[in-house]
Amino acid sequence: MRKYLFSAVLAVASIAGCKSKQSDTKNQPAPDNTARNARDRAAMPVADEAVSAPGDLALTKEIRKAVVDDSSLSMDAHNCKIVVNNGVVTLVGPVKTVAERDRVQQLALAVVGDDQKVLNKLEVVTNN
Repeated sequence: MRKYLFSAVLAVASIAGCKSKQSDTKNQPAPDNTARNARDRAAMPVADEAVSAPGDLALTKEIRKAVVDDSSLSMDAHNCKIVVNNGVVTLVGPVKTVAERDRVQQLALAVVGDDQKVLNKLEVVTNN
């Protein structure tokens, strides 16, 4: 009899624990950034719009390498979008801090050499 009672109590506790976890996740933001991506596609250049000119590809590659090689940057900053079209670089995506936003811009400027050709549209998002 005790076995059955213990099993019943354990089952009820398990169900209650699952329900409390489900209610906690309802208040959590979605783990992906699908909504942000849709917004960015509508208002900002995306990688698909980059021209495949050899010079633009070389700039993209060099800027991406500089960003990825900078260990002070977060994963968000490492994954920002770098769109080069006719020598004009557009930086898009979320970063964790203003310092990261500025650092990615500095890295792009170091490669391009002309601050008029780097458009910084990186967005500081602190609740990532």
